Amino acid sequence: MTYQCKLKIFEGPLDLLLHLLKEQKMDIYDIPIAEITRQYMDYLEMMQEMNLELVGEYLVMAAELTRIKSKVLLPAPETDEEADLGGGEDPRAELMRRLREYQRYRDAAFELRMKEHDRQQVFSRGGEIEIEESSENRELVDATVFDLFQAYQKILDTKSFEKDYEIEITEMSVTDRMQYILDILNSSDSVTFESFFTVLNSKQEIIVTFLAILELMRLKLLRVQQSQHFETIRIYKSADQKTQDAILQEYHRTLDEESPESS
Repeated sequence: MTYQCKLKIFEGPLDLLLHLLKEQKMDIYDIPIAEITRQYMDYLEMMQEMNLELVGEYLVMAAELTRIKSKVLLPAPETDEEADLGGGEDPRAELMRRLREYQRYRDAAFELRMKEHDRQQVFSRGGEIEIEESSENRELVDATVFDLFQAYQKILDTKSFEKDYEIEITEMSVTDRMQYILDILNSSDSVTFESFFTVLNSKQEIIVTFLAILELMRLKLLRVQQSQHFETIRIYKSADQKTQDAILQEYHRTLDEESPESS
């Protein structure tokens, strides 16, 4: 693929591990290390395929999972003396402790966001309030980056790409796709994640569209929510037209400064 795009992931490796545990209904107190390591490496391979810039934390966690997997495969110590030296400790113990602690902080942050959301629903008297009537009045939860990766993989699984020939594309603009997505969101209340991909038939177009959604999510120009985890993902704009223009202008200025041609 000839396009070039690098996008830093803005959620960390512990977020990815918690997502995998929740997705597969695995017990955080008894992690099946071989399976979780395989799935973690699959996600890293998917990110690398899209030229995503993986920060060192992801690679460190990959090495740590591999180390733990190797220790789990080793035979348990047979003597009490070896056990006293620490050889009998579960190699997964430290990882499970870190995940439980991180989950507590994440749950606390979620509670604070919900309180902030509830406070935003309180309006002072004076102006007329328009209440949008919708059949989707169920409480929504924020979708994570890794929820999007899962939905993206499902879209790839449903597409059949031509393998007999290859069309070379010299440039595919993520920034143009970002504007296209915002134009759609500015003309409708919300759209499903899948709807952005229904008319796309090449893998390059699908990847660039997905990267554009991730970038808009990072810039806080859209909200990605679902009724519950692993359900249909809907995308909403989170800023008005004026704010969008200001953020995109700054975004383009930063890209120009980082471009090798500008130096």
